[in-house]
Amino acid sequence: MRNPTLHDVAHLAGVSYATADRVVNRRGNVAEKSVLKVKGAVEQLGYVRNVSAAKLSKNSPHRLAFVLPHRSHTFFGRMHAQLDRSQPHLKIARISCDIIEFEAFEAGALEKALSGLLGQKYDCIAFVGQGADGASGVLGALRAEGVHIVSLVSDGPEGSRDHYIGIDNVKAGRTAARLVGMAHRGAAGCVVVTVGAMDVRDHFDRVTGFRQVLESDFPNIQISDVIKTKDQSAVMRSKLRSQLDQNADITAIYNTGAGNEGVVDLVRILDLSASIFCIVHDLSSVVRTALEEGVIDIVIDQRPEIEMNRALALLQAVVDELPPPPTPELIPAIYVRGHLPNERS
Repeated sequence: MRNPTLHDVAHLAGVSYATADRVVNRRGNVAEKSVLKVKGAVEQLGYVRNVSAAKLSKNSPHRLAFVLPHRSHTFFGRMHAQLDRSQPHLKIARISCDIIEFEAFEAGALEKALSGLLGQKYDCIAFVGQGADGASGVLGALRAEGVHIVSLVSDGPEGSRDHYIGIDNVKAGRTAARLVGMAHRGAAGCVVVTVGAMDVRDHFDRVTGFRQVLESDFPNIQISDVIKTKDQSAVMRSKLRSQLDQNADITAIYNTGAGNEGVVDLVRILDLSASIFCIVHDLSSVVRTALEEGVIDIVIDQRPEIEMNRALALLQAVVDELPPPPTPELIPAIYVRGHLPNERS
């Protein structure tokens, strides 16, 4: 049995093909009586809108924008690279995708980048949240223009976005704490925790989950003052060195954000791999080498390539006015020495 066509819808509704087309593709200028007739016919026939034909008749591609921290940040560089690889596929699907970069942890940078998109008639915008950045107002203004908003990696206020794509960062922090506790085998210890910034949602959530598990299940392991690094390796190296010099009881390091090069350098310089358990986020080439050499012990990787693929699938569905694709919870990968993915060629 053939699938119903728009001609079938128009015939059943008793309207012209042009009227049925305007209703199905939401172009307006149709009497309410006719709209109800067409919608009734669509439901009765089980008609499914032809998205490709709708795009062609619209005669312009959908416009997406990704607002991401600069690709010089290792983790976000992987997100940029995945978007670059996706461009040929987006072009075939008649989707225009712009990438707008901003400096992570710089006050007002995200808000400024988003403000530049007002009035630009984007269908959907995806952005990486930066905590108390003051961007809620401009996000609200974009939504008022009819733009769909998706937050990535680090969630923003629920009232400021339509969807969130990323891992559960509280769970990630809880996982890190469990691994630290297991490594101590019941012995007492002290963990240095480092973050980019505590007002960034994903870092805050990881620290929160980490504390929860240590306090409830491993109370003999203490947490030192949280070190804030803005994800900069040089700051990480300096502040972490100072903490280690002041506290000889440090038995573990947990870096919730980036700046892993600073951690790796310091562990190598001070020859700490045998005495300090080290767990970090995000698998870069530097971290991979350090893991293979035993300089660090665990990597929790949220697989940004998969996040970007999910984001693109979601954004395409949203702008095509289709239901979001069903997806399971995004679970980060845990890598140890001898268990690493193949390097991308």
